[in-house]
Amino acid sequence: MRIALTTDTPGFFADIADVLRVFWGEAQVLPADHPDAARADAALIHTHAERAGCWTEHCLWRADGHAHQRDDTMEAMEGPLVRKRFLKRAVKLCCYALMKDVTGLHPPWGALTGIRPTRLYYEQLDLGLTCAQAEHALSEIFDLAPDKAALLGEVVRSQQGLMTREEDAVDVYVGIPFCTTRCAYCSFSSGEIGDGRQVAPYLQALSTEIAAARALVAQAGLHVRAVYVGGGTPTALSHADLEGVMTALAEAFPAAKEWTVEAGRPDTLDADKLRMLRGYPVTRISINPQTMHDATLLRIGRAHTAAQTEDTYALARNVGFANINMDLICALPGEREEDFAQTLAWAARLAPQSLTVHTLALKRASKLRQSAYTPIDAAVVQRMVDMGHRAALAMGMRAYYLYRQKYMAGNLENVGYALPGLACRYNIDIMEETTSVLALGTGAISKRVFQADTRIERAPNVSDLGHYIARVDEMVARKRALWQLPAAGKGDSSR
Repeated sequence: MRIALTTDTPGFFADIADVLRVFWGEAQVLPADHPDAARADAALIHTHAERAGCWTEHCLWRADGHAHQRDDTMEAMEGPLVRKRFLKRAVKLCCYALMKDVTGLHPPWGALTGIRPTRLYYEQLDLGLTCAQAEHALSEIFDLAPDKAALLGEVVRSQQGLMTREEDAVDVYVGIPFCTTRCAYCSFSSGEIGDGRQVAPYLQALSTEIAAARALVAQAGLHVRAVYVGGGTPTALSHADLEGVMTALAEAFPAAKEWTVEAGRPDTLDADKLRMLRGYPVTRISINPQTMHDATLLRIGRAHTAAQTEDTYALARNVGFANINMDLICALPGEREEDFAQTLAWAARLAPQSLTVHTLALKRASKLRQSAYTPIDAAVVQRMVDMGHRAALAMGMRAYYLYRQKYMAGNLENVGYALPGLACRYNIDIMEETTSVLALGTGAISKRVFQADTRIERAPNVSDLGHYIARVDEMVARKRALWQLPAAGKGDSSR
């Protein structure tokens, strides 16, 4: 579907477009002056007015020879930051309410389009509301379905005592951008390891960044809270290469209390590699089957079987790993509700300590998005997500972090569940953005959280592998500038 959008608040064009896509899926939203706008299937015209201390939003929808309109009024908010935030909310809510009237649909997350809905829950608590009152307020303001508001409450309660807002706290993320094969739904800045020619130069550049991060932590007076080795698939590296990375990290950040290594592909692990990882301070690994159905695994481009996952879990237990995460995905191509139910029952038998239930996201850069894939009906996806929630609760887990993405099936969510005491603090930190992150490797984005004024500044690494290798000193300099440190000198240990 093609929608022509006119608004006299152009700074909110993308926000209005996000609301439209809640109802119209992957609709193409075009500015009214775009050459193709005249051939649009529908048009939305939004105008904003301010009178006597009030904002009035007017939305007019035209499609199929019919017109629908809505006017909303709210008290104007003053102050530059408050004004922008609440004006954006007013614009979006007016558009949302009109689209709800036009379509007759009630999206489960209501008018929310952002990645981190827990922030809104915390805002309500900061105003002095109880959890029950916060859930009611979110349902009233943003039209959340009651079960989604309750899910946010479950996440927030699970996070109590696990977050930190210390100015000198930092997490370290290390990206390994290699996989044995590329999944059909993947859009990350990673690729197949192929003949391995890029591995050695990448790891050399990464070692430079690890040493530089070690120096930065010391010079800025930081303490490392968690180390997370992600990807890609870190365990796609050879035993020797992965051991080299782990040695460098253990020497650089010996005081970190939590260490996670994504070991996502069961076919990248053997007993020797698992024993090697166990010899380092790794407290948590993630072995991710996504589904138990071999036909689906083949369809999405994963070169392993469900049986290999079972064998790998047994190996990991035998070498002493007591905290293993499992990732599953709802709405994979060709799967039905009964297929996902079977996967959940199989996961329960393996008894992971945490379970992440993802909803398939059709990212633009993925092979799946460019194929003839037919999305699963939103109601079916919602039932799959609900099944995942019930299964996690039956395993004794509780939701502890949650995030949403664009282009997710059914406009739903990803949820991480864990047994009591085994939630991954890095996952909480990265989702709630309460802790600074030193991010190393291609495409990684460092974040500095300024606690005093609740401000975040970022320093991204380049995503192209070759550029990262050639420009690693520039990536180091970006992080030092973020922490307001002088450029590294010849005698600095970061060189």
